[in-house]
Amino acid sequence: MDARDRLIEATRELLWDRGYVGTSPRDILARAGVGQGSMYHHFRGKADLAAAALRRNADEMRASGETVFADGTGVLDRLVAYLTRRRPALRGCRIGRMSEDPDVLADPRLRAPVEETLGWYRERVADLLAEGQASGELTTGFAPRQVAATVVAVVQGGYVLAKAAQSAEPFDDAIAGAVALLTALRTEEEHA
Repeated sequence: MDARDRLIEATRELLWDRGYVGTSPRDILARAGVGQGSMYHHFRGKADLAAAALRRNADEMRASGETVFADGTGVLDRLVAYLTRRRPALRGCRIGRMSEDPDVLADPRLRAPVEETLGWYRERVADLLAEGQASGELTTGFAPRQVAATVVAVVQGGYVLAKAAQSAEPFDDAIAGAVALLTALRTEEEHA
């Protein structure tokens, strides 16, 4: 890994652990094992480096999500697979965590990957739900965009509940509840 990649990877980890405000350039340099000259050779400063790290997080999250969403199985199976895949409940979401950081929200360049990624998940889930309605797998008595927002909120809120309790149990309960709600949207033909 070259110095630029080491800086980005170090920043990704520090942002996840400490947030933007809690991450100093000195911490990044120490974690990356590079000198100050390397940082300023590749980036204009902390915000520029954080933007690259957040963009990489966003790209990885979308690729990971798309792997599950494009699986080719039934819509409900894909949504359940998305909800139940292994996650670090106590550590939280690399992207969602940034929505708690006022400096990230105040900087459009830092906020963009957060907003875009969470929006992408809402849209992708809504598209799947609409696909399930069109195919007859899911009932038509709900608004896909609203249910999609609920699904994404359950995952993000589950992280908050787990952190507050210092236990994965509230996260697991939230996920199980979301799976039950989605399963209830299956049509009678699909139940048979």
